[in-house]
Amino acid sequence: MKEPINVLLIEDDPMVQEVNRMFIERVPGFTVCAIAGNGQEGAEKVSFYQPDLVLLDNFMPKQNGLETLQAFRQQDTDVDVIVISAAQDKETIKTMMRLGVFDYIIKPFKFERLKQALEKYQMFKQQMAGEGSVGQQELDQLQGVPSPIESPSVKEELPKGLNQQTLQQIIQFIKEQKSPLSAEETAEGIGIARVTARRYLDYLQKSGQVQIMIEYGGIGRPINRYQWQ
Repeated sequence: MKEPINVLLIEDDPMVQEVNRMFIERVPGFTVCAIAGNGQEGAEKVSFYQPDLVLLDNFMPKQNGLETLQAFRQQDTDVDVIVISAAQDKETIKTMMRLGVFDYIIKPFKFERLKQALEKYQMFKQQMAGEGSVGQQELDQLQGVPSPIESPSVKEELPKGLNQQTLQQIIQFIKEQKSPLSAEETAEGIGIARVTARRYLDYLQKSGQVQIMIEYGGIGRPINRYQWQ
């Protein structure tokens, strides 16, 4: 059995700490090894617990997330970081990205968004374990870059009202799921309206990129579920 990925959660709000802890441990293969209430405490616990991954807030007393991340990099601390913060200003986000965060999630967020980030990180850890080399296709997959074969042709015009960026987000999200999704589940995972998700899913189904499965049972109309072809 593979060793779980140890996560240190650095967050000053006790209620958010508990919600994030439960979210993390709902994803198979992850465990929270420790929780810190500010950046200074978090830096100490990183040294003591040596986690694989830190989930880092930005707005905290004593030492904020950006200062904590800068300290990690200055000390060459061998830890990966996902930022979960309400900070939306471009300068903070750019600085965080330059300092090598694995992902940046803006509060408030849904469980599916964190799950997506953690599963992507899990794949990254698996692919980068040990020695050897990585091919372009594997690297593209780790970075979420769709294969040209899987993407609509650049010359192909999408139906009116659809855009390429949202389409690629939906494609990537569906591909990462282990079971078929409804339009509502897809909408929640991406953060768009259900009717919008349905339009994109119908387009992908008509173009042969997803297959549709009809789920019967219970009261009401059958549910259409979509899976990557």
